[in-house]
Amino acid sequence: MESDLNDYTVIKEGEAEILLHKKNQVFFNKAQVNNRDMSIAVLREFISKRKQEHEAKLSKRNRSASNVVDKDSSQASKEGTPIENGEHQVPSEDPPISASKKPEGVALRGLQPPKVLEALSASGLRALRYAREIEGIGQVVALDNDIASVEACQRNIKFNGSLAISKVESHHTDARVHMLTHPNEFDVVDLDPYGSPSIFLDSAIQSVSDGGLLMCTATDMAVLCGGNGEVCYSKYGSYPLRGKYCHEMALRILLASIESHANRYKRYIVPVLSVQMDFYVRVFVRVYTSASAMKSTPLKLSYVYQCIGCDSFHLQPVGRSLPKNNSVRYLPAIGPVVAQDCYHCGKKYNMGGPIWSAPIHDQEWVTSILNSVKSMNDRYPAYDRIYAVLTTISEASCEIYVPLFLSLHNLCATLKCISPSAAMFRSAVINANYRISGTHVNPLGMKTDAPMEVIWDIMRCWVKNHPIKAQAPELPGSVILSKEPSHQVDFSRHAGSLSKAQAKKVARFLPNPEKHWGPKLRAGRQITSKHVSLIGHEAVNGHLTQHHEELKEEEEEAVQEDNIQEELDAKRLKTTEDIASTS
Repeated sequence: MESDLNDYTVIKEGEAEILLHKKNQVFFNKAQVNNRDMSIAVLREFISKRKQEHEAKLSKRNRSASNVVDKDSSQASKEGTPIENGEHQVPSEDPPISASKKPEGVALRGLQPPKVLEALSASGLRALRYAREIEGIGQVVALDNDIASVEACQRNIKFNGSLAISKVESHHTDARVHMLTHPNEFDVVDLDPYGSPSIFLDSAIQSVSDGGLLMCTATDMAVLCGGNGEVCYSKYGSYPLRGKYCHEMALRILLASIESHANRYKRYIVPVLSVQMDFYVRVFVRVYTSASAMKSTPLKLSYVYQCIGCDSFHLQPVGRSLPKNNSVRYLPAIGPVVAQDCYHCGKKYNMGGPIWSAPIHDQEWVTSILNSVKSMNDRYPAYDRIYAVLTTISEASCEIYVPLFLSLHNLCATLKCISPSAAMFRSAVINANYRISGTHVNPLGMKTDAPMEVIWDIMRCWVKNHPIKAQAPELPGSVILSKEPSHQVDFSRHAGSLSKAQAKKVARFLPNPEKHWGPKLRAGRQITSKHVSLIGHEAVNGHLTQHHEELKEEEEEAVQEDNIQEELDAKRLKTTEDIASTS
């Protein structure tokens, strides 16, 4: 066993430890510690909420049962109650049912520990952390279609002791097949693929139980952010736009795609937390079954009109609702919301979407998760990062209601002017009686419910106080500045221009903890000099040196084998000659 362990490196994260082979056989990404910590925090909150919901449902059922019992008892105590056939009802000889006894079908099944499916486990580190760190967790099923990964996962399960052995099981199978053959079985389904999750969404939606939690990661950010629009449309059914808000749009495209898959099975989703961190997006959604509630999906989706000349964008809802008596009628939305040419600069629009335009967070969940993380900060290896992200989300109150965001630097780039301070711009918006907040996606992003007319008026007034050089009249900035402002702008400092975190100088956007922090190589790929940007010069040189040493050892072994073979051939030849001379 000692000789075998020499080929492995022990990696400890949280309370779990794994054996990682020195060769790139099984995928492990150190940068995903942020992802794993955030998932553990959300999963802890889900277990707590699930228990509260079960107790509330049980309490409601008990009250209903008690009312039924009281009603039956009062009716049974009355003698001679007339009925329709003219006879009298005979009191029952059986004693009244006590309130403590529930009628048949009233009792709820006891709440079982949540069963978790990790669809793409690789080394099994995530599954092991779930089992060892989350109180109240049930069985954790880890799947992988790569035999080397399954062997590594099973080895790591044994390496983590009896608790891991009793709670975590690993299987070599296609995750899609397993999820399709186990419908509504898992309370939590975790999708964290290397790349796009699109091929797993349909089966994952069917596998998660009613009210369960689906956690999904997408790392194909070049596709989701507009680098390959046609590829994004083929995978997610939505066309991306390349704006400063592209990372938030990526989140909303992923949510819209999950909702689309859910609707096919009379289900719908409710996002509780959606984050963009490092090189990926991660969403946490509850999945419910309701054919009637599913009809409101078009109200949660919108197309985006993005002006190609300035930073203006507008949302076109897919559907609308019309109350009728005691019901609701769903109709196509009324449009278009914009003219052919941009009202502000006269340029054309690009259209993207549909995207999820409903809230992407549940503020109650976010606040509760943040408090839980603060109370257990020593149990999160990436505490500083996830605390910063959750703090930014919790303070961005407008983020719940306003899709996408503006970039102050982009506004100034359009007008070719110097930029006001963020606090000054925020104060001008608040003084105009509109809301504004930051976003966790971009430190320069600002979410506001102020219309673009007000935003450009603020910038016009700013430019009047800070003149710019003359520009060509056909440029978008020149067209915008040629119009006089129609709103009075007040740049005086407002108390709400700084968030609580900014006022307390709490870090919200942290630098990467080390160089080359990002996605690593897919397992099994040979490391060459072209991977310097991913793992660094030292790592590449180390791998190449190790590779050359292995090649040298293989060559020496081959030479030794050739020498041995030559000696054997010489002995055989001599033996043959001796036999021939004797005969």
